[in-house]
Amino acid sequence: MDASTHVLVGYASAHGSTAGVADRIAARINSFGCEVDCRPVGPDLDPAAYDAILLGSAVHDMAWLPSAVDFLTRLSGAEPTWFFSVGGLEPRGPVTRRMTRLEIARVEQQFPARFRGRDHRMFAGVVQTAGLALWGRVFWRLVGGRNGDHRDWPAIDRWASDVGAELARLRDAAELRHP
Repeated sequence: MDASTHVLVGYASAHGSTAGVADRIAARINSFGCEVDCRPVGPDLDPAAYDAILLGSAVHDMAWLPSAVDFLTRLSGAEPTWFFSVGGLEPRGPVTRRMTRLEIARVEQQFPARFRGRDHRMFAGVVQTAGLALWGRVFWRLVGGRNGDHRDWPAIDRWASDVGAELARLRDAAELRHP
């Protein structure tokens, strides 16, 4: 990709886990020759400055953080957009994969109707149950959850590589706009 292909990896992170995932995604996208900005989303960030956007958020109570949803509402809908969410469950077995699909569907209910993105991936994050309410700790134990860093770096790398390859295809087909 040429230097004029600007990609934003924007994120909303509560405790740093999502920021770490975003940094990893940005590094992988950068390896495809994109000029990548990786930063937290906020009112000062202009989405019109980018050719493509990867937007992610921590998921709390099956919802994205408000700053990510606010940023999403400011997108034009014309730019290629991918979404990633960072939550607690590792989507490995049939039960947790189903729970992940339901959680993504619930998160996407917050999105404006015009946004479905090219893909939306859920990744496990870092979980510390000490700050959770009793019901949260009980639920976490019932689904087999445990404290710790559950980020699956190879899965994150694979997804980011798939997105990078898609960005390269879009560039080669001249489907990316340039601000």
